[in-house]
Amino acid sequence: MSQPYVVRYVGGPLDGRVDSLPSTPEDPKQTVTYVHLHGGPKIVHIYDLEYAVEYGCEYRLRGEEAEEA
Repeated sequence: MSQPYVVRYVGGPLDGRVDSLPSTPEDPKQTVTYVHLHGGPKIVHIYDLEYAVEYGCEYRLRGEEAEEA
């Protein structure tokens, strides 16, 4: 039995979300766009792909690295 491929989200409204895929995707998306609709203006968050050798990959909210520095 192989381990599932884990995708984590870091920052923004998806922070802490973890998705498990049955296998490694052949061509993972380089960016993920999350659109938040809440009765007001549309808010768009963009996540960029980064690989994590330990478990799969993670998507980091674009611009987070500048805020952490």
